Amino acid sequence: MLGIYIHIPFCLKRCNYCDFCSSVASESKRAEYVAALTASIRKYKGMGLGADTVYFGGGTPSLLSEREINEIMSAVRETFLVSDSAEITSEANPGTVSYEKLTAFRDAGINRISFGIQSCKDNELYTLGRLHNYRQAVEAVELALKAGIENISCDLMIGIPHQTLDTLAESVNSVRNLGVKHISAYMLKIEEGTPFNCDDIRTLIPDDDTVADMYLKTVQMLSERGFDQYEISNFAVPGFESCHNLKYWTGEEYLGFGPSAHSYFGGNRFYIPDDIDGFIKSSLREPETEDSSPDKLEEYIMLGLRLRKGILLSRVNELGGDPERLLKIAGQYEKAGYLTISGGRFALTPKGFLMSNGIISHFI
Repeated sequence: MLGIYIHIPFCLKRCNYCDFCSSVASESKRAEYVAALTASIRKYKGMGLGADTVYFGGGTPSLLSEREINEIMSAVRETFLVSDSAEITSEANPGTVSYEKLTAFRDAGINRISFGIQSCKDNELYTLGRLHNYRQAVEAVELALKAGIENISCDLMIGIPHQTLDTLAESVNSVRNLGVKHISAYMLKIEEGTPFNCDDIRTLIPDDDTVADMYLKTVQMLSERGFDQYEISNFAVPGFESCHNLKYWTGEEYLGFGPSAHSYFGGNRFYIPDDIDGFIKSSLREPETEDSSPDKLEEYIMLGLRLRKGILLSRVNELGGDPERLLKIAGQYEKAGYLTISGGRFALTPKGFLMSNGIISHFI
């Protein structure tokens, strides 16, 4: 079954590190966007397509009103055969939720919330440009639980300004004690065109060796509390892995709606241009083709090695690859502790994940 991604490109304020498709918008602009978005979703009506995951990303989807989230979910349910057990996720910023809003989201079918907490240290949050403090983050998780949403994920960032090994450990320890089921821990990447792309910020961030130590410490601390690492940046209590995001990494089909959203459907990869106003004016225009004939072997290796379980040599053979060649390369990395080989599959270790781009390039 399909995964459905829905992009909500609105924020109260863009964070200093963000290069995602987002902007500050008025209520009227938001209404225009929802109308365009639902029209683009209904374009697939009548095709009999099933879906078992829906993911609201952004931006800040929790800025949507109860009416807006219901309009979008109505369009999804009218268009796709959404399974009763579907995982329906919304990203949320802690300062933008209330018990009433979370209850309304739950009633609309949302059964998983992903909070962008990032840090438990208020000085680190301030430098990132976040509008919440850690107390608000704790309250947001408590409100979600009170509203009956028990499947909760929290984002943390590694290598941010002012962060040390000790403050990161404090953040990891604090978040894992909130009773959440899933934690995503991302390393900060400074993007061109963002306020963080300057020398003043680079002097405040940890060096590469320290960031590597931070990452490995995060993996260790989460493992000790029962959070299994199932992907480079994602950790879950068993049974609470992100079903939607796993579709990206295991080659399943998904459709994305809204500017900057990507899709993999019918053997093609395509995307909607990063243009909010253009999308509102012409939401039914054809998306841009990204790849009309993706290399299945290359994608299997590249995406599969993001996962802790790695890739199967038998599948490599099925896709026309050379397992012996890959085993020879893998053996070199196994000796260095970057990779494990067992049971006809090989997988990167946490140490290997730190060098994943370079290692994966050797296999493809």
